[in-house]
Amino acid sequence: MLILRTILTVIFIIISLFLAIVILMQEGKSAGLGAISGAADTYWGKNKGRSMEGVLVKLTRASVIIFLILAAVLNMGIWD
Repeated sequence: MLILRTILTVIFIIISLFLAIVILMQEGKSAGLGAISGAADTYWGKNKGRSMEGVLVKLTRASVIIFLILAAVLNMGIWD
């Protein structure tokens, strides 16, 4: 059991660091003055899911889910 807990703890730390990096790589959500004039309605704005920003959002969601599951499993108290 101790080996499994150690492996899960290492994975938890790696996911934590990965999540911090992915969040820091994302751009801010404020569009600035471009949103007032309609400049946000470009090709990249419409296809955001396929852009690098969309990939980062998907990676963030997946990382958060894994992070929460590992946090719950590691805190269950079955490891004593």
